[in-house]
Amino acid sequence: MGGSAVKERKTYSDDFKAQIAKECQDVGNAALVAKRHGLSPKTVYLWLSTMRRTGSTRPLPQQAQQRLAEMEKRLERLSGENDQLKRIVAEKELELAILRELRDRVNPHLPTERR
Repeated sequence: MGGSAVKERKTYSDDFKAQIAKECQDVGNAALVAKRHGLSPKTVYLWLSTMRRTGSTRPLPQQAQQRLAEMEKRLERLSGENDQLKRIVAEKELELAILRELRDRVNPHLPTERR
């Protein structure tokens, strides 16, 4: 009875893949997320790689016009995310500058960092 059994290939929805990718970002450990959902870590890493490369787990359409429209939509979404992250970084830099100034006022005898 030793014959090799062929595993049936499972397919997952794009929404499920996106959910797993988001969970991997939140948890910070793709292997743990894969184990939690009964998935192969290799499969999850492939989904993450695809997402980093194309900006989505959804495949691009085959027809040129649809493909271009989808890429433009993804670019617009990523540009928005990029702008939001830039604003967050600017706010954090301002907060740090304020905290450093306060620290220097309260404790003028402490050595300041070299910049």
